[in-house]
Amino acid sequence: MERSVILLVTSRSTTEGAGVRLHRVFGFHEVPRFDPFLMLDDFSSPNPADYLAGFPRHPHRGIETVTYVLKGMVEHRDSIGNHGVIGPGDVQWMTAGRGIIHQEMPRHTRDGLAGFQLWVNLPRQSKMIAPRYQDVKAASIPDVAPAMGAAVRVIAGEVAGAKGPVKDIIAAPCFLDVRIEPGAEFVHTLARDHNAFVYVLEGEASVGDTAIRRGQSALLGAGDLVRVKSAAGARLLLVSGKPLNEPVAWRGPMVMNSEEELDAAFDEYEMGTFVKSSWGQEA
Repeated sequence: MERSVILLVTSRSTTEGAGVRLHRVFGFHEVPRFDPFLMLDDFSSPNPADYLAGFPRHPHRGIETVTYVLKGMVEHRDSIGNHGVIGPGDVQWMTAGRGIIHQEMPRHTRDGLAGFQLWVNLPRQSKMIAPRYQDVKAASIPDVAPAMGAAVRVIAGEVAGAKGPVKDIIAAPCFLDVRIEPGAEFVHTLARDHNAFVYVLEGEASVGDTAIRRGQSALLGAGDLVRVKSAAGARLLLVSGKPLNEPVAWRGPMVMNSEEELDAAFDEYEMGTFVKSSWGQEA
């Protein structure tokens, strides 16, 4: 059964961090329709003034954040000792679990910055697991051509026998960067019990009778197969994951199952007991 589009969302401008101007593809107002996904931000811009302020030190609990860079560089540092820079084609998959403090600071480059951050919810039994960080370099991400006119970078999941390097994620996600040449199509089998969406980065694509333009995200309905076509060529993200079907209590950088759990998280942060590490609560 082929999936069709049940919701089309157009990204909207917003400001986050210390003044980063970006486009929110979906977020708080779409919960829980994209479950287990909470938010997708497109922080692409050729103008350094839009992104250099970055995302200084801030906490997270109860979620995973996925940062995918297409152009430019982002420096990362966190309270469990990770420090590095991700560049074009690299992915950072961070599991905040019971608590992490980190910062993500874009660097000035001649080509500007292009990339995305996706928030993935954690189920109740995993909200307080130990934090973890996966730094995935571009060279480890397979690039395959499953059909004439289609090319896919497999970050998570499997396409044409190629498995993505991101593994052991609770949502069992599929995360694909897909290029479709003019007049071609990409067909992919998805787990029937997963929610899935398409976000168009370049050009225009269609699923069934629905056109999806650059900057739009399409939530897909039930089925086990998605067929994406493009008359003029397109680049898109195809993402799927197993829904949690749990209550969502969300306040700023924390996502739990109840307001009481959120209150506890913020109390711990204010008291300096949120994390225990060499980087310190003041991180």
